[in-house]
Amino acid sequence: MTITADDFAWVSNLVQQRAGIQLEPGKEYLVESRLIPVAKRHGRSGLGDLVQLLRSYPDREIVNDLIEAMTTNETSFFRDVAPFEALRKTILPRLVQRRSARRRLRIWCAASSSGQEPYSLGILLLEHFPEVAKSWDFRFLATDLSRHMVQRCLLGEYTRFEVGRGLSPQLRERYFEPRDNSFVVVEPLRRLVEFRTMNLCEPWPSMEAQDLVLVRNVMIYFDVPTKQRILQQVRRILQPDGFVLLGTAESMSYMQNEFEREALEGTSVYSPTALPKTK
Repeated sequence: MTITADDFAWVSNLVQQRAGIQLEPGKEYLVESRLIPVAKRHGRSGLGDLVQLLRSYPDREIVNDLIEAMTTNETSFFRDVAPFEALRKTILPRLVQRRSARRRLRIWCAASSSGQEPYSLGILLLEHFPEVAKSWDFRFLATDLSRHMVQRCLLGEYTRFEVGRGLSPQLRERYFEPRDNSFVVVEPLRRLVEFRTMNLCEPWPSMEAQDLVLVRNVMIYFDVPTKQRILQQVRRILQPDGFVLLGTAESMSYMQNEFEREALEGTSVYSPTALPKTK
């Protein structure tokens, strides 16, 4: 182990402030393995040299590279299955019924990683709710902290291993085109989703009201105050009869006065609690 306790504390504090990610003692090996390549990429002799540079001159480009290197981007198509069953059987049918008069729907995937989650939802919409996807006033936004991940989403190119995780051969055939040793998202699916960079821990841009928000498998990396702050902002932009989906290992036990839980298809779905009436 070459990272000093002081350098580890500095990196941990930076990552906590910028990305809400907690790096507890014992994670020194993780910091080293992910940041030594960043140091080499920027011409530094080692991790200590990189930290010394950033302490004296916090170059935005290098700081962004550091933060992105410390984020985890594990994902797969139709991850966990149950949430997508709840979307297909209950959540989306409810929203389609409630929005049928205006024919307007807004969806936000708040931690899109390399794109498998938003593209999975896009496939679900095209398969089971094609009229919404093709003829409604429909907008599907997907965001991620990492610029590199957003670029991957925009490319929509996945390895044979990646498309083998969660995609049936039939769906792969319909929504992906083979290219050398990879598979590329077909244009109708690609056009369905708008991808942007966005850091949930920094001030949010102006956003229109959302009907469905997926903030899955990202809250587990945050401390409770950060989780509360993010979910309070989600509640403010969520329609009163909208829905929120978290990851399978996540809950809103610390937000009981803000959201109500409903068990659907083996997963938990959350809706905003009724706002108190003002006099």
